Amino acid sequence: MRTGILIDELGVGFDAMTTQAREAAKLGYETLWVAQRGGWDALTALPALAAAAPGAGLGTCVVPTYSRHPITMAAQALTVQAAAGVPVHLGLGLSHRHVVEGEFGYSYDRPLRHLREYLQALEPLLRGEKADVHGESLTAAAGLATPGAQRPAVLLGSVSPQTTRLAGELADGVITTFAGPRAIGEFVVPTLGDESRVVSGQLICVTSEADERRAALEELYGGAANIPAYRAVLDRDGFERVSDSAIVGDEETVRRQVQSLEDAGATELLVMPFGSLGEQARTRELLAS
Repeated sequence: MRTGILIDELGVGFDAMTTQAREAAKLGYETLWVAQRGGWDALTALPALAAAAPGAGLGTCVVPTYSRHPITMAAQALTVQAAAGVPVHLGLGLSHRHVVEGEFGYSYDRPLRHLREYLQALEPLLRGEKADVHGESLTAAAGLATPGAQRPAVLLGSVSPQTTRLAGELADGVITTFAGPRAIGEFVVPTLGDESRVVSGQLICVTSEADERRAALEELYGGAANIPAYRAVLDRDGFERVSDSAIVGDEETVRRQVQSLEDAGATELLVMPFGSLGEQARTRELLAS
């Protein structure tokens, strides 16, 4: 199972991000991921991380589709890939109704229709072909001149059965959130098929204070359990709370739970460290190997 790590971009300066990237690459992480969470632009940040950590793969987890037309998304992704000169993993997602309608002011009507049409337009553009989609939610009729750019992999941020099925049809795989071994092994892998990638995003903390860390995590992210798509993911593993899905404990506990994800069929681990600075360092060092 390949291992990548989330570069913390939330409320930190850009120098701090590149420092994280440099240190993660030294530890041996294969892919550096950046989230799109209302601060730095994830795709635009990637070439700077490539300069700080030459040779490491790069990924986004995940860029909302509604705010970028597929022609714009393809042009930006191909530009980033050519500039970075390393594999780019383009993680895309629908986001949520309260974001798309409340923040962007767009309609969230029939999001799966939007996502299908989006991918139908995006894929030929990434292959260097012309898009010719005249759908109900978008039109894309153009090509891009990007000589030498390689096609980035396309992964869907998957928090629902419908997006997982769509990923199996029109993308290279998924990035999961809050999904444990049961959800991955009993639903995600069988739905996608054998050739698809399953990037398992996991909140992880190596600590001797597991209860305290889960409580703090619940304060930060507990509300996500009330979002229907996330609720469905948690229910597949029998998790009542978001913090139940986290991997928390000593080194042996963390190793064992990570192994269970690989056994379930995850092809890549996306480490999202949390806890004190010391605990995050322990987590990064443990999982780099």
